[in-house]
Amino acid sequence: MSVATESTETFASLNPATGEVVGEHPVHGAAAVAQALGRAREAAGWWRALGWKERRLRLLNVKGALTRNLNRMAELIHQETGKPVQDAQLETIMAISHLDWAARNARKILGPRTVYPGLMAINQRCELEYQPLGVVGVIGPWNYPIFTPMGSIAYALAAGNAVVFKPSEFTPGVGLLLAELVEGVVPEHPVLQVVTGLGPTGAALASSPDVDKIAFTGSGRTAKRVMAACAENLTPIVAECGGKDACIVDSDADLDAAADAALWGAMSNAGQTCIGVERIYVLDDVYDRFLGKLTDKAKDLRPGFDREAAYGPITMPGQLDIIERHIKDALDKGGKAVVGGAESVRKPYVEPVVLTDVPDDSSAVREETFGPTITVHRVKDLDEAVEKANGTGYGLAGTIFSGSRARALDAARRMRSGMTSINAFAAFAQVAALPFGGVGESGFGRIHGADGLREFARPKAITRQRFATMNLTSFGRTEKEMARVLGLINMIHGRRYKR
Repeated sequence: MSVATESTETFASLNPATGEVVGEHPVHGAAAVAQALGRAREAAGWWRALGWKERRLRLLNVKGALTRNLNRMAELIHQETGKPVQDAQLETIMAISHLDWAARNARKILGPRTVYPGLMAINQRCELEYQPLGVVGVIGPWNYPIFTPMGSIAYALAAGNAVVFKPSEFTPGVGLLLAELVEGVVPEHPVLQVVTGLGPTGAALASSPDVDKIAFTGSGRTAKRVMAACAENLTPIVAECGGKDACIVDSDADLDAAADAALWGAMSNAGQTCIGVERIYVLDDVYDRFLGKLTDKAKDLRPGFDREAAYGPITMPGQLDIIERHIKDALDKGGKAVVGGAESVRKPYVEPVVLTDVPDDSSAVREETFGPTITVHRVKDLDEAVEKANGTGYGLAGTIFSGSRARALDAARRMRSGMTSINAFAAFAQVAALPFGGVGESGFGRIHGADGLREFARPKAITRQRFATMNLTSFGRTEKEMARVLGLINMIHGRRYKR
């Protein structure tokens, strides 16, 4: 079985746009989680023993199954999150791409390879390999319920681990469908299991001594609780905790492209995107023109649940109060709403809101809003833009629009973030070979790419003596041998280096 079943209590997942019940699911407690982890331990041994070639083949077949069920998955995402079907399809496509990359590249990145031993250990043959951790617990979010957890699930499976996945209580059906597809391809052992429930279910997973690593996506507040639970057993964790990402618009930028990308980055998925654009810093000489283009585009957007809607409802009802508070705080502190305003919060939807002249100490600038709102700021130069962009505790991602390659690259490197995209929004998320993760309050560790594969494996170093030579780690070493070594070291490392 890929789903834990020991529970009598249930909860409903609801369509946030209509309030209709999408599905009823069991609330799995500590006992059910423990049983799932026990099954995962056995599955992990079998999965590891399959070897690289067999795991690759099976994961590619999982990818094929997900692709053939793409529309089924997208419709379920649409129902559970409220996002437009096309956005759900795009999210599923990105998840498929990451699964494909992880399956195809795991052996090349994690498989055994020789390492040069250096002159002092020239008689040693050195090998490095990355071994599976065993059982990985994944705690997923609701805003991208297939793409985001796939960045942990696919890479953990490709590295040779079994996975127990706790999806968000808002999107449990997505996790269950994924487990069903995996089980159809890998019926022998439950290499991916799903436990459903509320916060205590995730806490039971994180606090178990039978899990070897936790991959968490969610708020920083919840991440701290998960880390505290993991600390009891010294369980390592990779955490992605959201952001307050900035977009910088240089004076020679393509303003139409910048406005289009910034608007998508701010409003798509109703702004419920961890790498979404929440702040825009525009150089003074193009500020008015850029703002005009942005507001013209923003006024045309309409939320809804129909196919023509630009974006859907706010998935998590409690977020509506935060969005409204941020808008009101910005206006109370002197900000101006050039599109929308506090009245734009019309549950369960929030119409587009564009704010200007918002002071830096307002919650709309300092805290993650996670809604279809954006603040636009005038700055004198690129240095001030970077300084302002770095002015929060978050550090997940960022965007820069500029006509100068050199200026854009320099600003991108100075931006305090794990990822930065130039002249496009979040292009890095589509590139499976690139690592994804943040710094500061945005978390630590990486998913995706080679770093993501290594996140779910432990390095193992092995040396084998090929022939005997001077044995310096012995009570039998001689003064003559030591003198020879000291002379050799002085010859190799003792010289002076000049510029």
